[in-house]
Amino acid sequence: MPAQQAAARIFEAHERRERFAPLPEELAPRSPDEAYAIQDAFVALRAAKLGPIAGYKIALSSPEMRRFVGVDSPQAGMILRSQVRRSPAKVRAADYVRLLVEFEVAVEMGDDLPVADAPFSRERVMQAVGAVMPAIEIADDRDADYSKLSRHPYELIADNGWNEGAVLGEPRRNWKSLDLRQVLGVAKINGKTVGEGLGEAAMGHPFDAVVWIADHLASLNRGLLRGEIVITGSLITSKTVGAGDRIEFSVTGLGKAELAVE
Repeated sequence: MPAQQAAARIFEAHERRERFAPLPEELAPRSPDEAYAIQDAFVALRAAKLGPIAGYKIALSSPEMRRFVGVDSPQAGMILRSQVRRSPAKVRAADYVRLLVEFEVAVEMGDDLPVADAPFSRERVMQAVGAVMPAIEIADDRDADYSKLSRHPYELIADNGWNEGAVLGEPRRNWKSLDLRQVLGVAKINGKTVGEGLGEAAMGHPFDAVVWIADHLASLNRGLLRGEIVITGSLITSKTVGAGDRIEFSVTGLGKAELAVE
């Protein structure tokens, strides 16, 4: 199976901390469906060590990033259980090739969104949300050459959106009083503000990003399940960080998430 062969190659490249490179032509995905088949096989290989699926991420949630990579749709990735960390968290720079952080609103599902209910709406998602919190996505672009991504637009899907987990702030269960479109996220590295963004940067509303993930999963005959986490897309451009850095992301009304890199 080409998907299994491609996944094994990606898995081995991660294990050896190799620089990100496109798959050879005979294994490269030629469509999103082929790319997600590779992603499934790659995540299954990682799950043996990192645990089962605990949630999902959205890559390329902004039109600008989609244009840059040369695709017309966001892309989904999976987050594995041992990679979900509670704030304050620590990681080691030496465990990554090139460590990136992104700054997001995370949603914890309080109820299932089953396949049979698709397609979903923001109102339907709201009924199923259990908690909302700030999150710092941990990613590793493995020193990719971004100028070449548009030549291989589905490789990011195959490589699980470069996700290496997330740091979650304290879950807020009484989120209904907040206008999540207008909450302000502020990112700091070593005490210095490096970016600000509103909740609407997440596909217009963080729950619209959850709608997209739930519909995407339904297209694969999977539900979004109670207890799973969705990180809804970065409100601020991603930042490269290294040993000694202290990252903090605060969101109006939701508190903050903190990460130390050692």
